[in-house]
Amino acid sequence: MEEYIAFDSHKRYTWVEHQEANTGKTRAYRLEHGAGAIGQALAGCAPGTAVAIEATANWYWIIDEIEQAGCVARLVHPRKAKLMMGLINKTDKLDAHGFNTLQRNGTLPTVWIPPGGLRELRELTRTRLVLVAQRTRWKNRITATLAKWGLPPSAYSDPYGKKARVELEQQLERLPEQTCWATRQMLAQLDSLSEQAQQFEKRLEELVEVTPMMQWLMTLPGVGVILGATIALEIGEIERFANAERLASYSGTTPRVHSSGDRTRHGRTRPDVNRYLKWAFAEAANSVAVNHRRNPERHVSRLYTRLRASKGHARAVGAVARHLAEAAFHVLQRKEVYRDPSLNPRPEMGV
Repeated sequence: MEEYIAFDSHKRYTWVEHQEANTGKTRAYRLEHGAGAIGQALAGCAPGTAVAIEATANWYWIIDEIEQAGCVARLVHPRKAKLMMGLINKTDKLDAHGFNTLQRNGTLPTVWIPPGGLRELRELTRTRLVLVAQRTRWKNRITATLAKWGLPPSAYSDPYGKKARVELEQQLERLPEQTCWATRQMLAQLDSLSEQAQQFEKRLEELVEVTPMMQWLMTLPGVGVILGATIALEIGEIERFANAERLASYSGTTPRVHSSGDRTRHGRTRPDVNRYLKWAFAEAANSVAVNHRRNPERHVSRLYTRLRASKGHARAVGAVARHLAEAAFHVLQRKEVYRDPSLNPRPEMGV
C-alpha cells in the first residue's frame, strides 16, 4: 500500500489527510463538497487504497464516490475510534490523523457497509418507524389532555380505533373551547400520520420481497411482515456476527454489566447500538407480553410471566427482546424456522 487516506467529513466540506506508507509524511487539506469532488481528490490514488471515513450522517454519497474512484472505503466506528485515539482535544486535523494512525497500526475499528440497494430499502422501514413514533407521541399527548380535564379513559382496547372514534368525539365536546380546538388539531395530525404509515406499509409489501430470510424471521413470536422486513434489512448478512450474543448486543437488548469484587450490577443498554433493531425486537417483545395469556405454553410467555413477577414488566420485556434477538441469529444461521425451546429444547435458544 502506497498511502493511507482519512476523511473527516462534515455537511459542506471534508478534511482530508494523505499519509505515505513508507515515510509517514502527511499532506492535509480542506475539500469543499460538490458533484464529483471526492472522486477528483482520489483520482491519482492507486487502486485499492484504503480510505477511512467516520460513520457520520452523510457518508452514503461519499462512500459511493470512494468506490467509484477504485478505492476501498473503511467506515469507522465513531465511539470506538475516539476511545482508541485517546485525544483530549478534538479538531478535524487531529481526527483525520488519528484515523490514519489506527490504519497504520492495523487497529482501525470499522463497521459493515451495507450495499446500496439495501440502504435504499432501509429508508422505507426506518421512515415508517419515525412516523409510528410520532403517532405514539400524539396519542400520548391527547390522552394526557383528556386526563387533565378529568375525562375517563376509553373502554376500548384501542382508544383511537374506528370503534372508539364516536366515544372520542363525545369526550372532545366536553373540553373547554380552546382545548377542544387544539385537541382536534392533534387528532388531525394523528390521522394524517396513520394514513402515511399505511402507505409505507403498502409500499413495503409491494417492494420488499418476502425472502427466505424474512420467512424464517416471521416464525419468531411477535414478528410479522413489517418487523420481519425491518429485522432482515437491518441485519443484512448474518455472517458478520460471530455468535448470538454479538447480534443481541448490536441490537441493544443486552444490559451493561458493572462487576467489582463480589458485586455485579446490570445497568442500561449502551447508546451506540442499532436503534432500529432495538425497536423491532422491543415491539415483538411487547406483542408477546400483550398476548402471553393466549399462548401460556410458549417459552417467551413463560419467560415474561416469570420475570414480570420478580423484576417488573419493563425488565421482563427486555429479557424477551434479548431472547428474540438471539433466536433470530440461530434461525438465520441454521436457515430454519424458530423452534420453541419449551417444545424443542435447545440450550442455545434459551435465556
